[in-house]
Amino acid sequence: MNKIIIVLIILVVAVSAWFLLPIKDSDNIGYFKDATYIIENQPVALKNGYSEVEIVPGSASKQITRYFGNDAVGDLNGDDKDDVAFYLTQESGGSGTFYYVAVALKKEKGYQGINAVFVGDRIAPQNLEIRDGELIVNYAEREKGEPISASPSIGVSKYFKVIDNILTEINK
Repeated sequence: MNKIIIVLIILVVAVSAWFLLPIKDSDNIGYFKDATYIIENQPVALKNGYSEVEIVPGSASKQITRYFGNDAVGDLNGDDKDDVAFYLTQESGGSGTFYYVAVALKKEKGYQGINAVFVGDRIAPQNLEIRDGELIVNYAEREKGEPISASPSIGVSKYFKVIDNILTEINK
C-alpha cells in the first residue's frame, strides 16, 4: 500500500513539474512577449509582455508598455515561418492609451521584434489578420472632430507589409 502511495506522489509531482516548468521549445509562441521592439525610434524590451521604464531617470513617472493581444499568426516576411502580429499599448502617465501594432518575426530560435507602428490614441482595437503576406489591422476610431471622450464608432482597416524587416503601412 505504501508503495502505491509513493508512486502516486511521484506521479503527481512529475505531472505538476511538467506543467509548471517553462517550455524550452523554440516553437513556443510565447517567446514573442520577451522580445525587444522599436517604438517611436526607441527600443522597448518586453518581459512577459510588459515593460516599465522611468520617463526621466529618478522620476516617479513611468512609461508602461503592455502586450494587448489580438494575435494574428502567419508568414509576413516570405520565409515560410509563422510570424506573430499583435497590439501593444503604451501609457506615459497622461490620459492617453496609445495603441501600436507590432510584429515578431519567427527565427531559428524564438522571435525577433521589429518596429511597432502607431495606430491611434484610445481607439477600440479589433482583429488582426495575416493574408497573403500582408497584415490587416482593424479598429474603430472617432469621427473627425469628435472629442477624445466620445466612444470610437468608425471602422478602419489599415494594411501593412514587412519590407526589409521593417513594418510598413501600404495603401490599398
